[in-house]
Amino acid sequence: MRVPVSWLREWADLPEAVTAEHLHAALVRVGLEEEDVHEFGVTGPVVVGRVLDFVEEPQSNGKTIRWCQVDVGEPEPRGIVCGARNFVVGDTVVVTLPGSVLPGPFPIAARTTYGHVSDGMIASARELGLGEDHEGILRLAALGVDAEPGADAIELLGLDDFAIEVNVTPDRGYALSIRGIAREYSHSTGAAFRDPAHAPGIEADLRAWTAARTSADDFPVVVADDAPVRGRPGCSVFATRVVRGVDATRPTPPWMVARLRLAGMRSISLVVDVTNYVMWELGQPIHAYDLATLAGGITVRRARAGERLETLDGVVRTLDPEDLLIADDSGPVGLAGVMGGASTEVSASTTDVLVEAAVFDPVSVARTARRHKLPSEAARRFERGVDPELPTAAAARVVELLVALAGGTPDPLGGLVGHAEARTPIRLARDRASDLVGVDYSPEEVASTLRALGARVDAADDGWSVTPPSWRPDLVDAASLVEEVVRITGYDRIPSVLPVAPPGRGLTREQRLRRAVGAMLAAGGGTEVLVYPFVSEAAQRVFAGEAPSVRLANPLDPAAPLLRRSLLPGLVEIAHRNLSRGLTDLALFEIGTVFLPEPGRSY
Repeated sequence: MRVPVSWLREWADLPEAVTAEHLHAALVRVGLEEEDVHEFGVTGPVVVGRVLDFVEEPQSNGKTIRWCQVDVGEPEPRGIVCGARNFVVGDTVVVTLPGSVLPGPFPIAARTTYGHVSDGMIASARELGLGEDHEGILRLAALGVDAEPGADAIELLGLDDFAIEVNVTPDRGYALSIRGIAREYSHSTGAAFRDPAHAPGIEADLRAWTAARTSADDFPVVVADDAPVRGRPGCSVFATRVVRGVDATRPTPPWMVARLRLAGMRSISLVVDVTNYVMWELGQPIHAYDLATLAGGITVRRARAGERLETLDGVVRTLDPEDLLIADDSGPVGLAGVMGGASTEVSASTTDVLVEAAVFDPVSVARTARRHKLPSEAARRFERGVDPELPTAAAARVVELLVALAGGTPDPLGGLVGHAEARTPIRLARDRASDLVGVDYSPEEVASTLRALGARVDAADDGWSVTPPSWRPDLVDAASLVEEVVRITGYDRIPSVLPVAPPGRGLTREQRLRRAVGAMLAAGGGTEVLVYPFVSEAAQRVFAGEAPSVRLANPLDPAAPLLRRSLLPGLVEIAHRNLSRGLTDLALFEIGTVFLPEPGRSY
């Protein structure tokens, strides 16, 4: 997870001259892992310039260059050679003056080229690290930026920002957002945290939208999941909003382009950039449809045999009956939680946008993404669990940005299908944390820490009744609550105490026998191997007969869903692999565990 610092500063109080080392240390303290630091790598005098004049000069190599006179806010214009031809006299551009350094690093100096001394360089988006476009130079007017010659282009374009990168463990999906990282920084340092999901603009939009709506404004959405995975519905919440009169051709503002770039995402178009921006900010994946291309309402359902869908990457995919789809009256228009379809894609001609913010089942999304080899940032978040109370706020944030940046008008059309399930309170004994960890935590410290996490803490007999916040699906029992107390108050408080081995004891008889057998086999020329304990149904039948087997609820490999009842399948597989590679002199053995089901219990 990459976190642009200027973005983080909006929602948490950071020191004025904050460093990457400080941020990494603060987040490592609460259990996140330090990865890297990302910056644009642009330094030195980079300014706004205005093209006063240019002369096109054909060269002997067939190339035509422009000898430009550029006003950079100095008494005299600078002469600069430029090979691009996508600008006109009067355009404002980005000029890298001698002494500046571009990503690479690529130092800029006055140099003689094509018979002129080029006193600087007019830069493209790719040369500045803002994008991949290298077909022409960056024209500030195309970005909607109005600045005078000589203005600092580094500050103007957000090139002075940097991002820290942290590794987020699978159980903490809420931290795949600026919202989550800002909250974690607050836990670590005590800095003030402002929840972007409850920002004044979002709450004002929701109030106005609610007041303007009637039942006739409900956008038709039906959730018809007739084949839920593991008995869990594929979609629990589905929120929609509509924005009309959007100018999809407007440029994405430079501050948003810079933040997305630092976050590791490329700028595509204004509407798409807004949805990606909100996903990164709040952790809620968003999808935008061209409303004019939708045929009727939306149905969330499983795929039917033989159905196909062209996704946004241009690939036509044959769907599996387990795939959860977004469909309209014409058929599939998206893989739920993974990627939208090309038929309803927002384009330059789009004027009315339907915004979708939904909550999809993590297992269903994960299986679809892997089945189609289609990883996406949206799927990554759904796989870890998103806040089920977030969709309406996230959709409102998209509406707010489309109104401000794309000139749209919010429409009463939209709605909310489903709701977040109430979290079950967890009973936590008053001394549970101290007894489990070995640290003397006061009752006030435990209760205040859990409240800081966003949990509701009510007094109960000899302890508390704790209701976890909606964004923490990993908090399911008393032990997980204790783990949070330990994490927030500091792992360094846990004493390091080595257990003392009781005298007069050694290995048990079973342990001595196993070691003796292993030593004997190794001495006789055998090679000990360690094999995964997962086997296919066919292999289990061959080596263990039709006896009951323990079946995994969520196997790593669908072709091997059973726990082994015998060591032989793995040994045979390893022998086969070695023989296929010409290794015929084999003596293999394994000392491992087999899994026998409990009598009378069905699996």
